[in-house]
Amino acid sequence: MSLERINAADALGQLSHFSDIIDARSEGEYAEDRLPGAVNWPSLHDEERKIVGTKYKQISQFEAKKLGAALVAKNIAEHIQRDVLDKPREWQPLVYCWRGGKRSGSLALILDQIGFKVTLVDGGYKAFRAALVADLPQLAARHHYRVVCGPTGSGKTRLLQALQAQGAQVLDLEALANHRSSVLGMIPGVAQPSQKAYDSRIWEMLRSFDPARPVYIESESKKVGNVAVPEGLITAMRASPCLRVDLAEDERVALLLEDYDFFVQDIEFFCDRLGVLTEARSKATVQDWQARARSGDVASVVRELLVRHYDPGYLQSMERNFSQYAEARTLVPQDHSVAAMTALAASLLAES
Repeated sequence: MSLERINAADALGQLSHFSDIIDARSEGEYAEDRLPGAVNWPSLHDEERKIVGTKYKQISQFEAKKLGAALVAKNIAEHIQRDVLDKPREWQPLVYCWRGGKRSGSLALILDQIGFKVTLVDGGYKAFRAALVADLPQLAARHHYRVVCGPTGSGKTRLLQALQAQGAQVLDLEALANHRSSVLGMIPGVAQPSQKAYDSRIWEMLRSFDPARPVYIESESKKVGNVAVPEGLITAMRASPCLRVDLAEDERVALLLEDYDFFVQDIEFFCDRLGVLTEARSKATVQDWQARARSGDVASVVRELLVRHYDPGYLQSMERNFSQYAEARTLVPQDHSVAAMTALAASLLAES
C-alpha cells in the first residue's frame, strides 16, 4: 500500500472524515496546541526528545539518529500494542507531527504496512497552524453576531449560558480562555490555554455554527487574560448590533459575590489581586479596599470597584470601539438569578 497525503488547508475541512487524528509529537507540543480532536501518540516523549536533541548538537547527527530510531521504534510498538490491536481493517487515521517528517512518517509507515489506509498531513502541525490562521478571518466574517453588552456584573455570561442552553449559537470567549476578562478575572487553579490553542478553540466553534443563524457573543476587549481574540473576529463583532443588559447596582454586587465566591473564601488571594490596581487607583485606595475586605466587608469593596474602576472604563471602551453600541437594544432581567436570565433568553429567542 502507499501512504496518502493531504495538504493542511484541505485537512481543515475534512477532519471528520477520519477515524482518528493522531498527533505523533511529544506531550509538551501536544499540550500547547493540536488539531481538533487529536489524540497523542508520541513517537518521542518530552525527555527523550530533549536527550536526542542534545546528542544531535553535542556529539553527532548520526549518533542522534540511531538513538532516536531506537526510541521511536520502542514507542511505536507500545502504541500498536495498546491502541491498534483492536482496530478493524476499515480504521483510517490521519497522522501528523511538527512538519510532517520523521516522527509521523515512521508511525504512518508501520500502520500502512499493517494494512490500514493512513493519511499524512503535508507540512504537519506547522502547516495546519498557518492554514488555520489564514482561515480564521474568513470564517469569522461568514457569521453575523449579536453582541451582548453591559457593565461588569450585569449578567452577560449568565445570559449567554441561558441562550446556549436553549439552543442558540453562543461563542463564549471567556469560557474558551478559562478567564473572566479583567484584572480580577483569573480562575484559581485553572490555567489559560496557549494563544495557539485559544485560536484553535475559537476556529473549531466558528466552523460548527450555521451561518444562517446569529451567533451571540460578549463585548470582549482584544485580550482575555493572557490571550488575544483573533483580529478578524474582533473586527466583525465590533461592527455588529448590540444588546445591552441593564441590571440594578445592588443586583450586580450580589451577582459578583456569587460568581467570584472564591475571593470571599480566600480573602488574601482577593487582596493580592487588588494589589494589581495600585497604579490605576492609588496605593491608599487599594490599601483601604484590602483592609475592608479583611474585616469582612467585601460587598462595599465590590461596589466601589464597579462604580470607580470598571464602569467608567467600560462605557468609554464601548462607545469608542463598538459602532452600533449607541443603538443597542436594552434588556432588563428581573434580577441577577439564573432563572431570570433563563426567562430573558427565552423571550429574546422567541422574537428572533
